[in-house]
Amino acid sequence: MIDLATGNGAVVEVALGMTGIENSGITCIDSSSAAIENVERRFPGISGIVADALAIPLDDGGFDLATSQFGVEYAGTDAIYEAARLLTTGGQLAMLLHVEGGSVYKECSDNLSAIRRLLEANFIPLATELFKTGFAAVRGADRAPYDAAGRQLAPAVKEAEAIMGEFGEHVAGDTIVRLYSDVGSIHSQLPDYEPDEVLGWLDTMNDELSDFSGRMSSMTKAAMGQDTFERVCQKLGEKGFTMRRAEPLTPEGQKLPLAWALIASKQHT
Repeated sequence: MIDLATGNGAVVEVALGMTGIENSGITCIDSSSAAIENVERRFPGISGIVADALAIPLDDGGFDLATSQFGVEYAGTDAIYEAARLLTTGGQLAMLLHVEGGSVYKECSDNLSAIRRLLEANFIPLATELFKTGFAAVRGADRAPYDAAGRQLAPAVKEAEAIMGEFGEHVAGDTIVRLYSDVGSIHSQLPDYEPDEVLGWLDTMNDELSDFSGRMSSMTKAAMGQDTFERVCQKLGEKGFTMRRAEPLTPEGQKLPLAWALIASKQHT
């Protein structure tokens, strides 16, 4: 078995629990050396390779099963064909792929919209200025800059409230509500805080929001629409694969699909 874009090894853990595959029969591929080091620690005996999913340094036909769960599509559709190349005749390709318009896609899209709106409102730079002038006022400086900073921050606070009202308080993994609440709490007890600690925390939150935005953007871009998924299935057919399952996977009780489910068998080269 080879697992592509293995991440934290979630697929490997399931495979070891449900099949007779031994650790030594599993190879994991990921572009992150940290991810490979982690799965090698978790599952001693597996073979971990740091590699681009578009150019895996392995020969054709060496595996019976190739898997990926929300990972290989980040490298583009050609990475799916690269995985297919690694399978022997009779081998199985089994993947869950991000689906455009699905539940995960909607959550990521909402998170991305919420974060972008907060960043465009300059919430963190304005809060930083409020605290800088506030700490100065606590030490005896003129309050006018502090009062002005408060007025400038007010529209950004309103925007944060509007974002949470539209998307819910838990949008973006609670990052926005945590930032909003903590800024209010610190502001109400400003003399009790150290300036370097507060300003450093705001810098960290700014980096966290930017990183989160990048992840959400990558996830939405990786999602496949109907036409793209159908082209992938058609090309796999041209490469000698028979589709066993090629459809949206929609959990019971949900309206939106979770993923594209792709299972295909290699009949010939």
